[in-house]
Amino acid sequence: MKAPAFDYARATSVAHAIALLAEHGERAKVLSGGQSLMPAMNLRLLAPDLIVDIGALDELRGIKTQGDVLSIGALTRHVDLQHSGEVAAHAPLLKESITHVAHPAIRNRGTIGGSLAHADPASELPACAIALNATIVVRGPQGERRIPAEEFFLGIYETALSLEELLTSVEVPLPPPHSQHYFCEFARRHGDYAIVGLAAQAVVKNGRLTDLRPVFFGVGDKAEHVQVPALLNTEVTRETLSEALQGLEQALDPPEDQQASRAMRFHLAKVLLARCVAALLSSPDLAAGASA
Repeated sequence: MKAPAFDYARATSVAHAIALLAEHGERAKVLSGGQSLMPAMNLRLLAPDLIVDIGALDELRGIKTQGDVLSIGALTRHVDLQHSGEVAAHAPLLKESITHVAHPAIRNRGTIGGSLAHADPASELPACAIALNATIVVRGPQGERRIPAEEFFLGIYETALSLEELLTSVEVPLPPPHSQHYFCEFARRHGDYAIVGLAAQAVVKNGRLTDLRPVFFGVGDKAEHVQVPALLNTEVTRETLSEALQGLEQALDPPEDQQASRAMRFHLAKVLLARCVAALLSSPDLAAGASA
């Protein structure tokens, strides 16, 4: 199929893009990498009257450290995240997750801003943004807003971004000492959307978890940050881990579809959390209680 007819505008600045969005409202869509927008248009799932192309806005590209945050421009491509030394040093969770995003052709065109604004609940980057306690920076006619990632994602393809606003950058706090990360997902084939995935950022001191932010994706209408107080500031045993795993049944509400049943998704979520804790604490025995 081909996309329905539409008008096209190439934004010459962020202000120009915002003005176009303010003028056309819900009849306009932003084109960044186009890896989600164009397939949706070709399938007639979307039929905007106007495409606002922001691809030429170099001010929205780049990765740099500013004070105590790693700032990533919205038009920074997946492949740039994957090969950035600063991302590897300050947000290795992002670097690792990118290898699971679709395939090289997609990663060469797709952008971090496009992925976050699209808000697919089975996508890797929204979960990573929440796990990293990132801030999503958006700009509109009323000026700039800074939205915690955990408050940015509202549901399936739904965010706190208004029709008149443009996502301009992502700010990731520089990690404290003793930080570690974990990323894993179950998919039918490498590059497919995850059936269940887990992105986690942690602080490990003296063999104990002093902080842990596990964020599941593919288990609901958005990425879900699960609190695990039973695992913090204590010696983690199979018993305390089992308590945390049982808590997932209250914290998550996974769908049932042609890929997996609710029971299967619960099981895979437990497997991932057990493997995550075992990896962070370098204790393979902890993962024995939940195996795939």
